[in-house]
Amino acid sequence: MKYYIIAGEPSGDLHASNLMKSLKVEDPKFEFRFWGGDLMKEVGGDLVRHYSQTAYMGIKEVVSNLGKIKANFKLCKSDLLNYNPDVLILVDYPGFNLRMAEFAKKKSIKVFYYISPKIWAWNTGRVKKIKAYVDKMFTILPFETQFYQQYGVPIDYVGNPVLDAIDNRNNKGEDFNAFKERNGLDKRPVVGLLAGSRVQEIKYVLPEMVRMIDQFPDYQFVIAGAPSFTKADYQPFVAGKDVKIIFKQTYELLQQAQGALVTSGTATLETALLDCPQIVCYKMWGGKNFHRFIKRFVLKVEHISLVNLILNKEGVREMVQEELNFRDLKSELTKLLTDQDYRIRMFNNYNELHKIMGEPGTSSRAAKLMVQALNN
Repeated sequence: MKYYIIAGEPSGDLHASNLMKSLKVEDPKFEFRFWGGDLMKEVGGDLVRHYSQTAYMGIKEVVSNLGKIKANFKLCKSDLLNYNPDVLILVDYPGFNLRMAEFAKKKSIKVFYYISPKIWAWNTGRVKKIKAYVDKMFTILPFETQFYQQYGVPIDYVGNPVLDAIDNRNNKGEDFNAFKERNGLDKRPVVGLLAGSRVQEIKYVLPEMVRMIDQFPDYQFVIAGAPSFTKADYQPFVAGKDVKIIFKQTYELLQQAQGALVTSGTATLETALLDCPQIVCYKMWGGKNFHRFIKRFVLKVEHISLVNLILNKEGVREMVQEELNFRDLKSELTKLLTDQDYRIRMFNNYNELHKIMGEPGTSSRAAKLMVQALNN
């Protein structure tokens, strides 16, 4: 069968690539054409557009790139029709993918959605579009499954692909000395900095993170380089600071780190499932008043991190907008690194999270269900 897959971010690239590997097992006659990244490209098939050319987030960035966004839509629509797949598989990335779902449905192309957009957090009205344009939703979080069931959306819960990615990670049994030697680190304990994969995230969040470096000289700080960036992209923010940048080793870094500062997103869940104590950090343009507006009129949930959403409580500290400041972050990081009671409470919350999340095998379950649905 012919699969057209659209992923617009690094996490989507990761999870789509694992799904593609499982689809190859379930369907020996597979053909892939996709929008995504390097991991999907490694699996095989034709890459139409890399996510580094499509990932725009935030009002300012979207407005300033409207021409490019329109051109991407035009290209995707014509390419989809020319390829004429058996199914369009959408991976998160709602601003783009929901419009492509509508287009595909009107052209009688079957639409599957793998990894739901976070409409339960921002815009619950979008569930009507999903019900109208998506043939089947494959969910990865228990609470979002319950959300869609309320609206009668055709749905299969398949577990979470982060579990697969972590289970299949490189250097799973590596100790600190081996990690240290491999990356040219010294013997000090490590603090990981996961500053996100978008330009505006490293612009607003990374500067707050690197201010901590001089305050904790007994620790070495290591940035997990996002695959969409190079070292040169980080240099304006880290010049003169005692910090290392390593790429393609996020899981290895979290496995060895004493703690981590993590931009909100899938990375918060990955950090928790690797049992690394964390502080969730997020900041965007707009300041305090904009944050209040978002909390009051836009955000539909109590928390911003997946860890806390799944636990339905504050299992990890979230510092957002004006809360992410030098004084409070230093205080919180001190507790994270040195307060054993604080750390034990977080590990207990992580144990609870592990029980809720279950076992690996998501990609395989999703692929089996997709192929079954296409053959029926």
